[in-house]
Amino acid sequence: MVINDYDLIMFDLDGTLTPSKSPLETEMAELLSKLLAKRKVAVISGCGYMQFETQFMKSWPKSTENFVNLFLLPTSGTQLYVWRGVWCEQYAEHLTSKQKEKVMTALNEALKSSGYNKPEKVYGQIIEDRGSQITFSALGQNAPLILKSAWDPGRKNREVIVKLLEKKLPEFDIRIGGTTSIDITKRGVNKAYGIRRLEDFLNITADKILFVGDALFPGGNDYPAKATGVDCIQVKGPNETKKLIQDWLTE
Repeated sequence: MVINDYDLIMFDLDGTLTPSKSPLETEMAELLSKLLAKRKVAVISGCGYMQFETQFMKSWPKSTENFVNLFLLPTSGTQLYVWRGVWCEQYAEHLTSKQKEKVMTALNEALKSSGYNKPEKVYGQIIEDRGSQITFSALGQNAPLILKSAWDPGRKNREVIVKLLEKKLPEFDIRIGGTTSIDITKRGVNKAYGIRRLEDFLNITADKILFVGDALFPGGNDYPAKATGVDCIQVKGPNETKKLIQDWLTE
């Protein structure tokens, strides 16, 4: 892929720019900062905006000169934040109280039916209301990566829960995300939705967007990006992403 062919580079966060729920490395932040001087950059993730602040933004160089070229899409693209001297919410597809109640009830029933056993020690919330998305995290949002990676490496535990949820919540999108998570949003409001909204906001066509993610396979939480027609690159982790950006910066 030749970087000059694109106006916007979009990245997944967990597994692409950082290990799951781990802080952005200084080297990656510096590379992204240099990329912003050449192209618009967007980062889309299932995590909420508060997690973006702690995981993604804290490692950036102090200069905010190019933040006008940076776009943040938390909760699987159900929200968009843009820089206007501070980060401002451009849109948010919030769930209603009634929708949240239905999702919470169905999720608790599915967890019980699937045989999920809540660990004696959890690290943060198991079920989190992110406004526009409800997220289940088997060990808690802040569990150490080594524990999360061992819980469901083949995704089988979560696939059972997802199948149960799909029967109970046909009007919602239900996706496996990260290493222990399941994300639930309004039907059709996913990463593809976020890409389309950003296309309209920036007046950019799909052929001028490149998406980079680690889960572009069927069933992966990046897979909806393929449906938009944008070019996609699958990476195995942050190190491959670093190499991509380094190559682009030398063009």
